[in-house]
Amino acid sequence: MENDNTTSNVITNLITEFSKLPGIGPKSAQRLTYYMVKITKDQAFNLSKAIAELKEKILSCSECFNITEQSPCGICSSETRDTSIICVVEQPIDVIHIERTGVYNGLYHVLNGVISPINGIGPENLKINEFFQRIFSLQIKEVILATNPSMEGEVTSMYINNFLSEKNIKTSVLARGLPIGSDLEYTDDLTLVKALEGRKLLE
Repeated sequence: MENDNTTSNVITNLITEFSKLPGIGPKSAQRLTYYMVKITKDQAFNLSKAIAELKEKILSCSECFNITEQSPCGICSSETRDTSIICVVEQPIDVIHIERTGVYNGLYHVLNGVISPINGIGPENLKINEFFQRIFSLQIKEVILATNPSMEGEVTSMYINNFLSEKNIKTSVLARGLPIGSDLEYTDDLTLVKALEGRKLLE
């Protein structure tokens, strides 16, 4: 955003930074910036401190690649989780939404993306090889492929399933109560519960 000489450089710079965030357009960036002008110094300090702590303390779990403050994460190190089943998701935020349903007690594996040739993203750019190594060390009996119902998500699931089908490992996908092209992030809890409980086996 260019400074038109009527706006402070400080304001302009913050609008520019907010505009870089996903889902934040120029108008939203302006609203956020002018909201920041109104808050107290303590509120601004607490916000900046929270962001700084996020970057300092959050790391990737060495086993499932979910975000965590310790590695292995609480799910991977838990003695109460069912280690015979593992749910494959695209992003860490998907773990949060599935956990919120309260119907799944297995492990997770976060791919950190999907296969997308048009964007130059292949299996080698994701945590797929790590997943293949992991399922054999854990003696997994069922893999739930919970990628988003998008073209890229389907391609990623097919790639993983093609490998697993030769290894005699039961593989299932979420029931198709999820709208095509949607993300787990925006799916309500009831729909996600039904998708998990009604998951179907892949041949």
